[in-house]
Amino acid sequence: MRRRHGAVLLAGALVGILALSSCAVGDGDPTPSAPPPSSAPATPSPTATPEPTAAPALWPSGEVGVAAGALQSPWGLVVTDDVTLIGERDTGRILRLDPDGALTQIAMLDDVVHGGEGGLLGLALDDENRLYVASTGSDGNRVQRFALADDAGSLRESETVIAGLPSARNHNGGQVAFGPDGRLYVTVGDAGEPEAAQDAGSLAGKILRLNPDGTIPDDNPFPGSPVFSLGHRNVQGLAWTDDERMFASEFGQDTWDELNEIVPGGNYGWPAVEGTAGHPAYIDPVLQWPTSEASPSGLAVIGGSLVLANLRGQSLRVVPIADPQGQQVFFSGVYGRLRAVAVAPDGTLRILTNNTDGRGDPRPGDDLLLSASFVEGG
Repeated sequence: MRRRHGAVLLAGALVGILALSSCAVGDGDPTPSAPPPSSAPATPSPTATPEPTAAPALWPSGEVGVAAGALQSPWGLVVTDDVTLIGERDTGRILRLDPDGALTQIAMLDDVVHGGEGGLLGLALDDENRLYVASTGSDGNRVQRFALADDAGSLRESETVIAGLPSARNHNGGQVAFGPDGRLYVTVGDAGEPEAAQDAGSLAGKILRLNPDGTIPDDNPFPGSPVFSLGHRNVQGLAWTDDERMFASEFGQDTWDELNEIVPGGNYGWPAVEGTAGHPAYIDPVLQWPTSEASPSGLAVIGGSLVLANLRGQSLRVVPIADPQGQQVFFSGVYGRLRAVAVAPDGTLRILTNNTDGRGDPRPGDDLLLSASFVEGG
């Protein structure tokens, strides 16, 4: 399994302020929220992301294939040189995709607590063939590490990397990914308590950075803390570019979903602001979309573009890194809700649909793992 290593050294600032009441929702479903308190920075009225004007940087090529079907509430996805693994949120199953297209169950985690947006969530594999699994347990969300058998036929030797993370029926975050620095990044939603996202003492509404064994790296932005960035509502996608820039996709509430570039110690504003704020205390998104058009979950990098899987938007969004305004949208409504994306070793994009999780309208064969080829430059 190939992975780049290197340090990401950027400056950031911690701003701990605000409390804001709001209702917990999922997938960007609009819910009325209370206005910010008078002490909060004013939030300007942002405009929608402009329509693209440039030719697409990335374009689907050929037919979209079905690599696997009949999945139930799929969420986590790992694709490497050696193995493809899929996790199902509501069943607790981890499945291996065999070369002949068959699915083999390699584990069922029977201590996962299912309900709402909780359950078996993100998956990540390290260079030592150990599988990291984010899930909801009886005492909150957690990340466990399992040794993966040489034939990827079973999981062994469970260890807890981090436990007791905030959990709720909504906003569990749940993405895990290794960065080019070899550290494990974990997204934690606000768990229905928006004000906790601005509380440096809470792990809710944060992106965490850990050593693979769960200890805290010495060069984290807040000494002794796993917190890497704060002010998040519900991040479910993480990806790094070839030059080691870190990006995250984030669910908004009533107004704006976001694509953010993540820097150490950065404050992304929730719940004081949603979308572009123009305030020096907060980092504005690279792009934002109305919540009815996006609900961005999975995130991957192909060549010079970011690729986002949209749930409510039921589409695949391609964002050129050098020119984000040149974004394009593909497959609108064709496959329903899209949950996860990953780049296979052969350069194809693997896409998980997500129509069987209670929010979508299942179609024949759902849910699917799709395989799509893309070419650069249109």
